[in-house]
Amino acid sequence: MRQCTDRPRVAVVGGGPAGLAFARVLYRHGHPVTVLERDAAPDARPPGGTLDLHEGLGQLALDKAGLLAEFRAVSRPEGQAMRILDTDGTVLRDWRPGPDERANPEIDRGHLRDLLLGPLDVRWGQAVAKVVPGARDGVRVHFEDGRRETFDLVVGADGARSRTRPALSPVTPHYTGVTAVETSLDDIDTRHPDLARLVGDGSVAVYGVNRALVAQRNSGGHVKVHAQFRSPADWHTHLDPADADAVRSSLLTLFDGWTAPLLELLRRGTAFVHRPLYVLPVSHTWTHVP
Repeated sequence: MRQCTDRPRVAVVGGGPAGLAFARVLYRHGHPVTVLERDAAPDARPPGGTLDLHEGLGQLALDKAGLLAEFRAVSRPEGQAMRILDTDGTVLRDWRPGPDERANPEIDRGHLRDLLLGPLDVRWGQAVAKVVPGARDGVRVHFEDGRRETFDLVVGADGARSRTRPALSPVTPHYTGVTAVETSLDDIDTRHPDLARLVGDGSVAVYGVNRALVAQRNSGGHVKVHAQFRSPADWHTHLDPADADAVRSSLLTLFDGWTAPLLELLRRGTAFVHRPLYVLPVSHTWTHVP
């Protein structure tokens, strides 16, 4: 950070939960901060599934940001419920939280984002191309549209395919060999009451050999369903992702032999999103930069 008498210019690259939480902590302590987010608007794409925030971890971060009471008002403690089934539908575990259980309540990603945004200065549609430290006047941020801007501190919170990480490390994420395909069910309690009973108030998970189905209740009767399996990264190249019937048929073949009520979680999905899982090496570190 450059030596100066004015307040440091701080940028957070990435407007996900981590970046926004960090920015809100700075804001609470009177430090101006700018969030640079690639998405054009908060609702530019579906926000993903629900998150469980644990005591001493996510809830601690919200407490540091002064938002714990607001989180408790919109989170869903009943969403902590977890049911685990065998592939034939046998219930292996059915845990339901007590009335005062608040260890890791669930919150929709969209609700969490809105809670964290608050008064923050978020620049939407600001796609960062790279970050170059070491400039005389600070850290230079290069945008994909050709612009450049200099900050004293740049915090990377832009996910696995980070544009800021290369400033510290050349390591890139690698495919785990596990892929998830996501679909969803709307208004499940009214339109799919049988599946609503199957999922319960929280989540239901079914584990087979190298395959799993996980259904997670969000607010408003919305349920996210994830089919997870081990496969080559190119397993889907013969499929048109927009052809829901073809993707559904491929998944039903993959999960052939599982009991019919479980497969209804896939049969009733109307659109499918491919989500291969990438991670950094477990041993990944980088040299500290003062």
